[in-house]
Amino acid sequence: MVRKAKKKKSKTRILLSFLLMVVIAVFACKYIITPVAQHLFEKYVDDRTTPVPPSKIEPDPSVPISPDKLKSPNAILVRLKDHTILMQKNSEEKIYPASLTKMMTAIVAIENLSNLKGEIKLTNSTFQGLYKADASMAGFQPDEQVRAIDLLYGVMLPSGAECCIGLADQIAGSEQNFVKIMNRKAADLGMKNTHFENATGLHNENHYTTVKDLAILLSYALQNDTFREIFTSSRHSTPPTNKHPRGITFYNTMFEELNNQNITGGEILGGKTGYTDEAGLCLASLAKVGKQEYILITAGAKGNHKSEQYNVTDALAVYNSIRK
Repeated sequence: MVRKAKKKKSKTRILLSFLLMVVIAVFACKYIITPVAQHLFEKYVDDRTTPVPPSKIEPDPSVPISPDKLKSPNAILVRLKDHTILMQKNSEEKIYPASLTKMMTAIVAIENLSNLKGEIKLTNSTFQGLYKADASMAGFQPDEQVRAIDLLYGVMLPSGAECCIGLADQIAGSEQNFVKIMNRKAADLGMKNTHFENATGLHNENHYTTVKDLAILLSYALQNDTFREIFTSSRHSTPPTNKHPRGITFYNTMFEELNNQNITGGEILGGKTGYTDEAGLCLASLAKVGKQEYILITAGAKGNHKSEQYNVTDALAVYNSIRK
């Protein structure tokens, strides 16, 4: 009787061990064979939602276009609903962001201004060095009194450098101090491969980022209603000022380059262009295809303001390729 009891216990242990091994094997296969969704955002123990760039992206069948077909050497496509990365091309390679920098300038300004309808005076020092550097300008003048909200539209639509400096001076006392806030924000967002040297995007060897980091930034910024409204505007007219009695009307550079082209079964909702000789043609855009919203960041395409805008043609190609 004792031997039978021992044999029974032994068989029970073997059976339990076997079942445990099967369970472990099933879970192991699940995580080895099934690709885990890659997200820009992860939840941390301190309850801060911080963007984290994934190390590997699985090809997504819903976006059949090959990244190699793009003219841009750097690209990343993200579905906004769940922040899943659907396509990438050299997304962690260092790039120069040019005027895509101004997305950070704008969101930092929005978050640090208590009254967006308050007026800011642009001084002679605001414009210092900008014309010599051939910076993009919105059209304001020295000693002009401009509402903060109009400067923000000036930053994002015509890419006005004087608007960036005016906001930076108002918020932090100088562009240099404002850039410190930009870099702190980048660190807080998990933009690990980003460093800013200015608020305008003018070329500097130490002013760099990646398209993945810019996707993190844009995903975050679009959650702000003011930023989203500006980013998706095709035009904006300011009220009269002391220098422009009829105000100024800005036009979004991206929409002008689109020239009424759009995507099948969807719409490009907004965007920010960028260009310097070193950065190439860049674009950060937001589109709705079917019922989903997507953002696409591309950078480094060859060309200039007078050539074919490969940043825009790449965006059209990618968004058109998304399965409806």
